Amino acid sequence: MKRAIALTVFFAASFAQTGANRIQPGDPLPGLTAREQELFRLGFEDFIAIETAGEGLGPAFNGNSCASCHSVPAVGGISTMTEVRAGYKDADGKFTALHGGTLYHLFSVPPHQCQVQIPAEANVFARRAPIQLFGDGLIEAIPDETILALEDPTDRNGDGIKGRAARVVDVATGQKRIGRFGWKAQHATLLAFSGDAYVNEMGITNDLFPSQQILGVSPELQKLCGAKTGIEDTRNRRTGLRSIDNFELFMKFLAPIARGPVNADVLAGDTLFNSIGCAACHTPLLMTGPNPNLSFDRKRVELYSDLLLHDVDTGDGIEQLSAEANEIRTPALWGLRFRRPLLHDGSAGTVDDAIKRHGGEAKSAVERFTRLSGSEQRNLTAFLNSL
Repeated sequence: MKRAIALTVFFAASFAQTGANRIQPGDPLPGLTAREQELFRLGFEDFIAIETAGEGLGPAFNGNSCASCHSVPAVGGISTMTEVRAGYKDADGKFTALHGGTLYHLFSVPPHQCQVQIPAEANVFARRAPIQLFGDGLIEAIPDETILALEDPTDRNGDGIKGRAARVVDVATGQKRIGRFGWKAQHATLLAFSGDAYVNEMGITNDLFPSQQILGVSPELQKLCGAKTGIEDTRNRRTGLRSIDNFELFMKFLAPIARGPVNADVLAGDTLFNSIGCAACHTPLLMTGPNPNLSFDRKRVELYSDLLLHDVDTGDGIEQLSAEANEIRTPALWGLRFRRPLLHDGSAGTVDDAIKRHGGEAKSAVERFTRLSGSEQRNLTAFLNSL
């Protein structure tokens, strides 16, 4: 049996509506049916459950529950944990994923024979922080065509912005789709995202990802430390759902972070955000498409992201699927006031730091930011801290 996570991270039960019906971090989308509420609850319980080696954890892993990486300010948020990526770049700039992958696990189960070591030849290193999951069901419901309409890989309009959509094969359906989840937009659906995280962050094989990858550890040694070859994520006899289904449902029905207080400074900052060019990548509003589920049918998604890949000089040097080494998917800014530190590796402590770290496609916008007066910069910061 999985054990409930022993954290005070629940923040008075994430799935309960609180205070004058205002959506709190960790609440479900409003208007869910009784059945959907129950599926959200089941997903929440599995999301916070602590996995053990007997249930398939490891032998190498980064966390023993989903909530160990997604817990601040509520379950589904972020954490200060970062995963480690590494690879090799030759003199010509060609990137190689050593041993066929780039993820190097932080922990191992006893007797720790499969504790991962990064190869000595690696010369590219990166850390990636968890991305908050609030509102991901709405993001999943945005049509591929909407994202494609935003891309401009050849800079046709001459603004220096060359965002492009990540074209991936969704392992959940086998279809070619537009990626939108992960720092490299490597997944198009929440089910694929769930399966990937289950095997790569916790070492638990599933129907979508039936084999583990423990880099730098020989297959013979993996057997000695308990690596299994079968599917470890099986269907629950009572519900018929796998854990990856539960994770998908929790994220699907998880509400986005409600906007913070808006005053005159915030409104002024909003105008500046658009006028200096930040909105060219951090698109304020996208729409979901027609959907038989009314919770996702033609809804406003105020995520502040175009979900495209850009090179803004904050990339991590790691190639992944269709994303080049220095490309990063535009992070959504909704819920930004609950996220610290910032950027993909947590290397920026403040909003001001994060803005000034931008370059490349964002160089002109940053130059305009630095030319703002002190009060204008404070208004822009106030706007971002209201999201």
